[in-house]
Amino acid sequence: MNISAIVPLWNGRELLERLLDTLDAQTQPAAELLAVDNGSTDGAPELARRRGARVIPMGYNAGFACAVNRGITESRGEWIAVLNSDVELASDYFEALAETGAWFATGRILKHGAAARGEPPKIDATFDAVCRGGTSWRVGSGRTDGPAFASARTIWSAPWTAALFRAELFQRVGLLEESFESYLEDVDFGLRCARLSLPGQYVPGAVAWHRGSASLGRWHPETVRRIARNQLLLAARHYPNACLARWTWPILVAQSLWGGVALRHGAGWAWIRGVLEGVRNFSTVRRKSTLFASEPLRRVLAENERSIRQLQSDTKFDFYWRLYFLLAGGGAK
Repeated sequence: MNISAIVPLWNGRELLERLLDTLDAQTQPAAELLAVDNGSTDGAPELARRRGARVIPMGYNAGFACAVNRGITESRGEWIAVLNSDVELASDYFEALAETGAWFATGRILKHGAAARGEPPKIDATFDAVCRGGTSWRVGSGRTDGPAFASARTIWSAPWTAALFRAELFQRVGLLEESFESYLEDVDFGLRCARLSLPGQYVPGAVAWHRGSASLGRWHPETVRRIARNQLLLAARHYPNACLARWTWPILVAQSLWGGVALRHGAGWAWIRGVLEGVRNFSTVRRKSTLFASEPLRRVLAENERSIRQLQSDTKFDFYWRLYFLLAGGGAK
C-alpha cells in the first residue's frame, strides 16, 4: 500500500511537530508527505522540510480547499491521507482505515486534552450528515464519547480532519470545490460521492485527537458568512428542481433556524450577508452544476436524516435539531 499524506499549513509549528511524530509512528507509514504551505511565518514549513516532507509553497493564504487540491494533484500515492496540522493519530490509524477497502474512510476523532483535564473523552468528529434543508451536523461533535459512536457504518461524507481516500476517487468525483473556501467543501464532496454511489466507511476503532485551532472561530463573522452562503450553494449544486419545490419549507426552516443561532451568537449581520451572497450566486452556480436525480437524492437525505434523528435521540437532542424535525417533519419525502 502506497500512501501520500497531505498536510495544509498555516503556521502552527508546535502542533505540526506533534502530528509528524505520530506519522513517524504509524504501523502503515506514509510513503510520501506533502506540506502545502499557505504562507506560514513561524517556521512550520521549514520544520516539515527537515522532517522529510516535500513543501509546496502557495505563496499566500489560499484556504484549505485550494491547498488540499494542490496537494492531491502533486501526490503520487494510490491512497491519499488528508490531515489537519493540529491532529495526532493513534499508531494504527492508517492501517485501520485502509483495511476497510472503502473509497474513503475516517475514524473516531476526539477532542484533544480531555484526559489531561480529568474529563471523559469528547467527540470532535465522526462523519457528516446533511438534511433536506441544506444544513449539516458533524455527527457527535462536542458530545461525550460512548456507545452511540462505537459502531462502524457506511457513510457518504467524511470530515477532512483526518481521512484516507483512494486516489482514484478524485478522478471520478473531482477535487474540492474551491469557491467554498474553508466551510462545507467536504459536505459538497460527500454529496458528489453519493450521487456516483461511491460510499465511505466510518471506523470507530481508528482514533485520532484534534486540537481544533481554527484561525477564525466558529462564530466569527467571516465563518458565519461563508457557511450561510455555502449552505444555499449546496442546494444550488445538487438539488433538482423537483426537490427544490418539494423541500422549500424544510429549506426555509433549516436556514432560518441557523440564522437564529447565528444571531444569538452576535453574528446576525454576517448571516444576512452570507444568505444574500448565496441567493445572488444561486442561478449561476446551478447552471454549472451536475444535479442529483430526485429519487437517489431523496434516499440519501432520508438516510442522513434518520442518522441525525437517531443519534440526536440517543445522545440528547440539540435545540436546533429538535425544532428542525418538529417543524420540517421527520423524513425526506
